[in-house]
Amino acid sequence: MSAVLPAAAPSTFWLPVYTLAARELVRFFRQRTRVVGALGQPLIFWILFGAGLQGSFRGPAGMSYQEYFFPGIAVMIVLFTAIFSTISIIEDRREGFLQGVLAAPVSRLAIVCGKLCGGALLAMLQAVLFLVIGPLLAWIRLAPAMETGLTAQNVAPVLLWLTLLAFTLTALGYCIAWPMESTHGFHAIMSVFLMPMWLLSGSFFPAAESGWLAWVIRLNPLTYGVAGLRRWLAHSPEQVAGLPGLALCIVVTLAFGAICIAAAAWLTTRRSALNVR
Repeated sequence: MSAVLPAAAPSTFWLPVYTLAARELVRFFRQRTRVVGALGQPLIFWILFGAGLQGSFRGPAGMSYQEYFFPGIAVMIVLFTAIFSTISIIEDRREGFLQGVLAAPVSRLAIVCGKLCGGALLAMLQAVLFLVIGPLLAWIRLAPAMETGLTAQNVAPVLLWLTLLAFTLTALGYCIAWPMESTHGFHAIMSVFLMPMWLLSGSFFPAAESGWLAWVIRLNPLTYGVAGLRRWLAHSPEQVAGLPGLALCIVVTLAFGAICIAAAAWLTTRRSALNVR
């Protein structure tokens, strides 16, 4: 099962990629509570936090808090959809499905690509849906009118950026889930690592002007993913004043994504006693 397999032909590589990705989509849409929770919780967060902090927040160029929080919620959707989609690795190992996939005569890289494609596609679709629905809530006065959002000019770069973030964060979740034996351990890691990672990315509040918190936010690779999305969604330079430059955001996010994907591929190819149980 753990022997090194010969390089797979293109047909035998893409078939398992497609099959595993399609399996993730089917599992997601068959779980109705998961479909509702994927968008329901972020929308509630955005509406309630926006309404509660509206009077005490003064953003750049007169942005309201809900307008500032808008890209952060989109990244939150990408993060948690991507992360939760990788919990299936633990469940598949416990049920024996993962061992069967690993024993099949397919490339280990195809297994990684299939899981990443399925999780990333789910994350990106939900984030795009939120970016479309969010501004519409202003019509029923659940959110203020916003000067940021999707336009005909930025829809292509926003989609590409969300795709990059989705693959990166799905690969991060893959690396966390692969060595785990139980979903309880995964949730513990999520509470002490992934949630602070999102909170300290500039999604929830701006970086402090000084002190240790500002350095933590600057060292957080997700900060540059959020900043990049803000820059793509902004309609004026004043709205993104003080954020990292777009070139820096692209370089850091690409490097972080490459590291996560490489780590996921390495974890899958190495021998592990967990996968023979």
